[in-house]
Amino acid sequence: MVVNQVERIFQVGGNALHVLKGIQMEVKQKQLVMLKGRSGSGKTTLLNCLGGLDTPSKGEILFRDKPFSKMNDDQRTLVRRKDMGFIFQAFALMPLLSAYENVELSLRMAGKPRSEWKSRVVECLELVGLGKRMHHRPFEMSGGEQQRVAIAKAIAHRPLLLLADEPTAELDTGMSAQIMAVFQNIIATEHVSICMTTHDPTILEVADHVYEMVDGKFI
Repeated sequence: MVVNQVERIFQVGGNALHVLKGIQMEVKQKQLVMLKGRSGSGKTTLLNCLGGLDTPSKGEILFRDKPFSKMNDDQRTLVRRKDMGFIFQAFALMPLLSAYENVELSLRMAGKPRSEWKSRVVECLELVGLGKRMHHRPFEMSGGEQQRVAIAKAIAHRPLLLLADEPTAELDTGMSAQIMAVFQNIIATEHVSICMTTHDPTILEVADHVYEMVDGKFI
């Protein structure tokens, strides 16, 4: 994914609010890229643009050499469903479903053949270290385990790019380190790229590239 001179301007009460100011970046295949910055620095807005949940006011975003940011909503939705996975700070799991059923649901929604579901669900949960916990529901799990279910869910349909918004914000240092180890493992085995936001300095050393954001631009 390549980001060329992206700006994002919001109109607030008749004033133009520049949230992103000429962002230039690249997320290469099999890389772990971190967007570091304080709350309000613009990193979540940038992540939303990368995932097609928001569109740049100026500039462009290329995904697999195609002009992702210039596509219409339907085209972007198809790319997201097939080639992207999303991980959120609040885990976003279905509370009444087991870990297995949560991951299976993402395969169902991605339109994957039913014959592939069982083996892929088990593979993903084992990959994140939850092979023995797959029939537990979220409330029976720790925060770190819930986040690992969310990761398994996000990679189940074999995306090329994972976007994670503050995936360690709710976790203590030990759990955060475990999640980073899981990320490195899935980059190696699944050949995905990961772009994540963080303000946690303890996890930066595992990144292939860190972009530091202040006031809408990289420093």
